Amino acid sequence: MKSLFDKTKIKSLDLKNRFIRSAVWMKMANVDGHLNENIIKTYEELAKGGVGLILSGYAFISKDEQPNSKMLGIYNDSFIDEYKVLTEKVHENDSKIALQIAYGGSQSNHPDAKKMNILGPSAIENKVTKITPKKATKKELKDIVKKFANAAVRAKKANFDAIEIHAAHGYFLSQFLTPLYNKRKDEYGGNIHNRARIIYETIEEVRKRVGSEYPIMIKLNFDDFMGKEGLTKEESLEVFKRVDELGVDIIEVSAVNESSGKGLAPARTNINSLDEQSYFKEVTEKIASTVNAKVILMGGNRNVDLMNDILNNTEIEYFSIGRPLLCEPDLINKWKENKKNTPKCISCNKCFDTEPNSCIFNR
Repeated sequence: MKSLFDKTKIKSLDLKNRFIRSAVWMKMANVDGHLNENIIKTYEELAKGGVGLILSGYAFISKDEQPNSKMLGIYNDSFIDEYKVLTEKVHENDSKIALQIAYGGSQSNHPDAKKMNILGPSAIENKVTKITPKKATKKELKDIVKKFANAAVRAKKANFDAIEIHAAHGYFLSQFLTPLYNKRKDEYGGNIHNRARIIYETIEEVRKRVGSEYPIMIKLNFDDFMGKEGLTKEESLEVFKRVDELGVDIIEVSAVNESSGKGLAPARTNINSLDEQSYFKEVTEKIASTVNAKVILMGGNRNVDLMNDILNNTEIEYFSIGRPLLCEPDLINKWKENKKNTPKCISCNKCFDTEPNSCIFNR
């Protein structure tokens, strides 16, 4: 019988348990994306709290394109040495850490976004930000792929244990999958594999640059919940199969983007009953049974018994947790001592309204 506290290994990545801290934009970085003591202390506290793998908040890969203020950066080599300090602190406390890398596109909420060189699949106004991006040329797409790969190499040099490519939630890579934003007539538009081509090329270039043994993760939507305007479950399954064939080691399954509509978000509120927890389970279970890569279930993971049941009755191997670890960074240690421990997080999402992100009950 599998346990949530099993030790596992994925290529060079040794994990002490199956709990993963999902990526959270902490609103803590300096304006240029560089680190400070508060960020290092936050990740050190998470590591001490017992989580097996920490996913960083998303880091922007191009200096001239920043999706949000006070987010991490990885756009040049000046970040490497300071990230080494961060990874060392995490490793000293028997945890692992992966850097999530991202390119924003028109889903940028940065206050200076309209002054930036915002690119997209097509020149279509974003429903939420009202930004109309410039349609990316093929040369610009190749440049973005290269920037993802450069960022991955820097992460490896900084001793991150893995990288996660952010291809979900309506950011640049995700927009190529979404018909509302991708009206291209070339090889990057049309059928699902053409729309996913930029993602495939990113994976291939990253793999070429980091080597065969360095773990590559990807975060992908299974559904935009936008009807015909968005990515559907049927289409996304084909993308999951292909990224698996390309050698992605770990897949984190998500859904929804900011254009999906009011009340729709990957971080749902009012998770009061057991039935409302682990809310992406059914689709993630199907994906996990289809691919060889290890699969992470995200979204509303709150109950140890439920997660243990999923672990032992599906092909899902790992569980990512975000908001409860903002509330209680030591939640995993508490669960190890007593699996009946009930998280204090009530999924109110008020933590996302604070700066830096923090549980309002801990302020």
